[in-house]
Amino acid sequence: MTDDVPSPGRNLAPRFEFIEWRLFWEGHLNRRDLEDRFGISTPQASVDLRNYREVAGENIAYNATEKRFVATKGMKPRFLQVSANRLLLQLRALVNGVVRRDDVPFSQLPSVDVAPEIVRDVRAAVLQRILTAIQSKKAVSIHYRSLTSTRWRDIAPHALAFDGHRWHARAYCCERKEFRDFVLTRIERLGRLNPVSFNPGNDLAWQNKIELLLCPHPGLSEAQREAIQCDYEMRDGVRRIEMRLSLAYYFIKRLNLDIDVLEPARAQIRLQNLSEVEDAIVRAREKSKELCAAA
Repeated sequence: MTDDVPSPGRNLAPRFEFIEWRLFWEGHLNRRDLEDRFGISTPQASVDLRNYREVAGENIAYNATEKRFVATKGMKPRFLQVSANRLLLQLRALVNGVVRRDDVPFSQLPSVDVAPEIVRDVRAAVLQRILTAIQSKKAVSIHYRSLTSTRWRDIAPHALAFDGHRWHARAYCCERKEFRDFVLTRIERLGRLNPVSFNPGNDLAWQNKIELLLCPHPGLSEAQREAIQCDYEMRDGVRRIEMRLSLAYYFIKRLNLDIDVLEPARAQIRLQNLSEVEDAIVRAREKSKELCAAA
């Protein structure tokens, strides 16, 4: 909401936002839309529309032929924070069954589908115990299945991280005395919470960030490079993305940015400062081990 617009009040604010949502994304609405959405009467819906027109009348007009309110040309929402990414995420969540139909306020949904995802369901009991450990700053015993062994481990989690495919607990490994990522779906059983002494500030790969410089693959034609620059919203041929060092590792692996043998059309992008990022990750890990050993 813009600063020069008076606050509509707690009850009216979501209705004003809904009015602008429908006007911006669908171009129209009527009183019935407000009635159905908020369970209000027709007179109340009329009052809401009248109040909205008093503060943002330049955004809305009544079309007598269609018998509905329509967005004016050049509409500028005052109460709605417009975000295409947010709307697309809502549609994706709707298709995947994460949100309900009512959470996406289209009067009629557009035809939409999402490529199937390999869902990794995190058990609620696991997440609950990890969150408890984070909040209490304690270690928790977990029966963990890694690629090399399956056994009990004591870890002291201090954060959660999503690598684009899986959720991890970022934690201090009490056995190895270093910070690591533990995939939540690989935790098979849970043990007790135990006191532990560790400093999350020593997890330098988590605490420190770095800027990744993405650019079109040099093997692409000029037309292909221009398409990639448009696709990734690159400026001067570069897309700058800041992230934690611990997540940069997964980002690089997920996008195959450390593989040189892919064909340019398949790779599409390249990490301009790959060596710098990889060196920073190694240095952070080594320094963290030193700090943990000295603690």
